[in-house]
Amino acid sequence: QVQLVESGGGLVQAGGSLRLSCAASGRIFGINAMGWYRQAPGKQRELVATITRGSSTNYLDSVKGRFTISRDNAKNTVYVQMNSLKPEDTAVYYCNAREVINGLTRDYWGQGTQVTVSS
Repeated sequence: QVQLVESGGGLVQAGGSLRLSCAASGRIFGINAMGWYRQAPGKQRELVATITRGSSTNYLDSVKGRFTISRDNAKNTVYVQMNSLKPEDTAVYYCNAREVINGLTRDYWGQGTQVTVSS
């Protein structure tokens, strides 16, 4: 099992910044990638940014150039720095860890943290 604890959400004005953190614990040796997803009211959950064990990154097109994902392997923590926030970034943000062991994939999720961007 992998446990994920998120922090850093909140209320910010448009153009502002926030940094989300996600600390992983438990069976972390099998984690292949970690990332952030978000879900706005009435919408499907979407991938925001991911980072692999080898530090390859992937971003949602609408956040490229504004969000930066990073990881601290010593702390088993992944971060997303969100700059130039827009009202459309408002959502619940979920941390994800993808475990791959013996060819079997399993996703773990954090509890979610609310990000609200006011106009």
